[in-house]
Amino acid sequence: MSHTEQPRQAPTGPLAGICVLELSQIMAGPTCGMMLADMGADVIKIEKIPKGDDSRGYQDPRINGVSAPFLVLNRNKRGLALDLKNPKGADVLKRMVARADVLTENYRRGTLEKLGVGYDTLKLLNPGLIYSVVSGYGRTGPLADKGGFDLIAQGFSGLMSITGHPGSPPAKTGNPVSDINAGILACVGILAALVHRGKTGQGQIVDTSLMEAAMQQTYWQAAMFFATGISAGPGGSAHPLTAPYQAFKTANGYLNIGGANQANWERVAETLGHPEWKTDPRFETNTIRLANREQLEALIESELSKKTTEEWIEIFDTTGVPAGPVHSIEQAFSHPQAIAREMVVESVHPKAGPVKGVGFPIKFSEQPRTAVLPAPELGEHTVQVLREFGFMDGEIDDLIRERVVAQTVDN
Repeated sequence: MSHTEQPRQAPTGPLAGICVLELSQIMAGPTCGMMLADMGADVIKIEKIPKGDDSRGYQDPRINGVSAPFLVLNRNKRGLALDLKNPKGADVLKRMVARADVLTENYRRGTLEKLGVGYDTLKLLNPGLIYSVVSGYGRTGPLADKGGFDLIAQGFSGLMSITGHPGSPPAKTGNPVSDINAGILACVGILAALVHRGKTGQGQIVDTSLMEAAMQQTYWQAAMFFATGISAGPGGSAHPLTAPYQAFKTANGYLNIGGANQANWERVAETLGHPEWKTDPRFETNTIRLANREQLEALIESELSKKTTEEWIEIFDTTGVPAGPVHSIEQAFSHPQAIAREMVVESVHPKAGPVKGVGFPIKFSEQPRTAVLPAPELGEHTVQVLREFGFMDGEIDDLIRERVVAQTVDN
């Protein structure tokens, strides 16, 4: 059969020319893949047949029937649908790996080995392969075979014990921080491994986990524990090591004030019209202010209640006090600064139509990534990708007929 396709637009950016095979799904791995794609790598999302990445099945919210979570994490990627449980599917992957730079996966340990496409097999085909794996607890240790989820990792890591307000039940962060951070860590590890390969020609495994990604977020509280042997508890928006550094009530909402050092604290006191606070025995030093945080908070809020958040920000900006609003998601992404920094990007999906997403948070002066391509439909680029990897049309036809691979699948 004949296959027609749109010409491929070559990626731009500092990673242009790097080929990534993404076997990961849902969030952590796809976050890594999206970051690599946003920097110009050719990320080929390899999904299972018939339903693809599990996040395609999330029912709410959807945009014209397409999963919004899938759309936001898989832009700038190409899609190939492949049945790895079929030995011929494993052979397809092996042929692709021989010409790839990076492979990412988040299967439980041993799963891909059982399918004949584990790292020990793939590195023989491509000694320079960077093999990135994100798991629940890492590939070593007593919990290496255990699966992982963001909520479980946040609890395991101690992160939930320091989140929320004193006396409240354990709380997770509002975002899936271990998933997102694990994706970022995987991306950082891949970039370091690519630099090492450039020097030596040697590939390697890049291994991180949701547990480690969550534990990394506890730097301050870990420092306190290592120094004192005492585990910190939740502190609301307050900082565990300095005051005043938290959200305070105003006449119409909340305001964050960062009096993180003595100079800024003194500016806070001056700005609020109470220079005597600077020499008040309860507030003279940071250590004393921490011990009297509740009294300090009450005094500050009694002054802040006299004006709106917006009025106070204007005043604090004038006096040089770090301060800012507590935005909703809508307010944050509609703010002129977020727009100026291109933190809202838009692409046009063939089914969902115009789709907005979170912009790439790193800007390159010499190698900007200009085009934003929509998340692929399941199997959208199967034929195109296989041709690029040396498969002939007759082979592709056979693979499609035998359901080893699939072209665009309605999802």
